[in-house]
Amino acid sequence: MSEKIWLTHYDKGVPPTFEVPKVPLFHFLEESARKYPDRACTIFKGAVITFSEMKAITDSVAAALTDMGVKKGDRVGIFMPNTPQFVMAYFGILKAGGVVVATNPLYTPPEIEYQASDAGIEFMFVMTNFYETIKKAQPKTKIKKMIVTNLKETLPPVLRVLFTLAREKKAGFRIEGGLRDGDIWFQDVLAKYKNAPRPNVDFAPDDTALFQYSGGTTGVSKGAVATHYNVVANTLQIKNWMVNIEEGNEIVLMGIPLFHVYGMVAGMHFAMAGGASMVMIPNVRDLKDVLENINKFKPTIFPGVPTLYNALNNHPEVAAGKYNLSSIKACISGSAPLLRETKEKFEKLSGGVVFEGFGLSEAPTATHCNPLLGENRTGSIGLPLPNVDCEIISLDDGETVLPVGEVGELVINSPNVMKGYHNMPTETANSLRKLKDGKTWLFTGDIARMDEDGYFYIVDRKKELIKPGGYQVWPREVEEVIAAHPKVMEVGVAGIPDPYRGETVKAWVVLKAGETLAEEDLKSFCKDKLAAYKVPTHYEFRTELPKTTVGKILRRELVRQHKEKSQ
Repeated sequence: MSEKIWLTHYDKGVPPTFEVPKVPLFHFLEESARKYPDRACTIFKGAVITFSEMKAITDSVAAALTDMGVKKGDRVGIFMPNTPQFVMAYFGILKAGGVVVATNPLYTPPEIEYQASDAGIEFMFVMTNFYETIKKAQPKTKIKKMIVTNLKETLPPVLRVLFTLAREKKAGFRIEGGLRDGDIWFQDVLAKYKNAPRPNVDFAPDDTALFQYSGGTTGVSKGAVATHYNVVANTLQIKNWMVNIEEGNEIVLMGIPLFHVYGMVAGMHFAMAGGASMVMIPNVRDLKDVLENINKFKPTIFPGVPTLYNALNNHPEVAAGKYNLSSIKACISGSAPLLRETKEKFEKLSGGVVFEGFGLSEAPTATHCNPLLGENRTGSIGLPLPNVDCEIISLDDGETVLPVGEVGELVINSPNVMKGYHNMPTETANSLRKLKDGKTWLFTGDIARMDEDGYFYIVDRKKELIKPGGYQVWPREVEEVIAAHPKVMEVGVAGIPDPYRGETVKAWVVLKAGETLAEEDLKSFCKDKLAAYKVPTHYEFRTELPKTTVGKILRRELVRQHKEKSQ
């Protein structure tokens, strides 16, 4: 296989490889509690839980789960936003030997039914405002008990009173009539098991720690099975990459959803491994709350997505200088392409560095990143992280390694690559395959190329290729051209059915506030920069685009909506 030419472009201090310790995933919390016992682990609206307090709470949760009958390998669900309770439940489950299945709290009952049934969840941690949603799904699942918490339980005392009086009922956090039989309050569990020791569970590195379900944007949602070793490896890959962090002295703005591996690993685990405090943001779409937390708690590390940085760039109160973003020194941007304009504007506002990375649920979470201090190449996902090996494989035969500059499928061999998909042997065999070197590689489904310095570039998803009249069009390439128009805020591009060409290119466009743009003018703009067959034949101007919870535009949903309208 080809040599790792990217190593020469690593920042000074980043190791090319390192030994992954064979420790359980909660080891990072235990170590930070030992080294920084009085430092804030979570900060939520001003209320602080220290590392030593979080260690004791998670020991209590583990003891409670064990008494309830949770055994090693049992799957336990979490259905809540970014709050201290998520952290308590997460590490408590791991300490009990359980497997965390964190589910998107925006899911509907049928979506919950599918994931809970597939994973075999019997116990679920739930926020009160989602309680009725889970109850609707429960009859078609194996869920037998819910541990229920209210947002106010971790608020400071004054805010707790105000929340109870003004928001609890109105915002749907009050459960009318109380909990149903069999369900229990989280605060009662914590009171009953206060100061209980952590259960004595034997851990092996290849024990399962997480089921991470893909969002289902390319088909049926699949449960990627990650071991303790996988996630420990990735946590340290990210930590080693961040060469200028000061252990025990950083503050992470925790806006990326914790149920998603990006927030879970690049946010929460990274913070735990470095003794960093987490400022919890339950709803990242509430930009005023995000900005007030930045202003008040001065985070230094801000994992995010381009749509979030873009929204802050265009926020009128940021432009007016009302908020000070200068505490931020590093922003890892993931989940979607980072445009040069977004990067440069946020860097100017904050004084920090915004650098694009790449990852996936099957290697939770990061595999590539641009250097923190070295050269950031626009449009590139950066260099493979330490211990990550990559190749570009021919799309024709699925095994020939292609030379520098050629476009093919990105494959990865790394200690953070999953065991496989839960209950999906065929999908697992398609994704985890041996090449001629005898190693097992993860076939990502992403079409990419590598330049002569080892920087990688994602061309697009293999399944989202558009074929108008037999030509090949990658949606991302067209999106980048349209996004460069000064009046365009966001764009999604996908293929739609066409009676003559079989398939044709359509663009869904959101303009910046107050702007107008004629379809013909946008088409003319595209013609100057794209081959004729790549220029969209259809344009739809909208006020917003459907997205995943981490800001990835849902092209499949746009196509579905188009087909529905056409019928």
